[in-house]
Amino acid sequence: MDERRRIIVGLGNPGKQYAHNRHNAGFMAVDRLADRHGLKFTRMMHKGIVALGEIEGCKVALVKPQTFMNLSGESVVPIVRFYKSEPSDLLVTYDELDLPLGQLRMRPKGGSGGHNGMKSIIARLGSEDFPRLRIGVGRPPGRRDPKDFLLDDFTPDEMAALDPTLDRAVEGIRRWLTDGIDNAMNFVNAPADKA
Repeated sequence: MDERRRIIVGLGNPGKQYAHNRHNAGFMAVDRLADRHGLKFTRMMHKGIVALGEIEGCKVALVKPQTFMNLSGESVVPIVRFYKSEPSDLLVTYDELDLPLGQLRMRPKGGSGGHNGMKSIIARLGSEDFPRLRIGVGRPPGRRDPKDFLLDDFTPDEMAALDPTLDRAVEGIRRWLTDGIDNAMNFVNAPADKA
């Protein structure tokens, strides 16, 4: 039995008006993970809604920060410290403009890539050495402002395309928990039809 508490964070903005925004793809992924494993977001701690439990014998805390995206670190980092978890025990999933809709990318560490939620976490944590799972939402058409695009809801067609992606994200997180980052990356980063 693994005694470590793994912290799995989905990034997004709180409130019903943002629930289906492209910027909330991270929330959608951890919601799907919780649903699959019978976990409920019932605790409020350090400005986040938290679901505690086990997945495949690993103790987990699923976290949805309620600080709004740009201040995500104010919630995530105190929770990591509360559970005395290492940065390598933290996995953050979030939307990515630079990946086509439905494409996933997992990395063991790295910079923020310009994502404000990740900037906040990295700054507060003082480290970039934690895994992340990016969910492609694509770039806005024409000269549309990316900020406005991210705060728009997914279209029904986009939601249909995203559905199997969220399933793959959940499986990638499960593999990270049970088999480690390399196995999870091999699965997540393979083309969807080869996984």
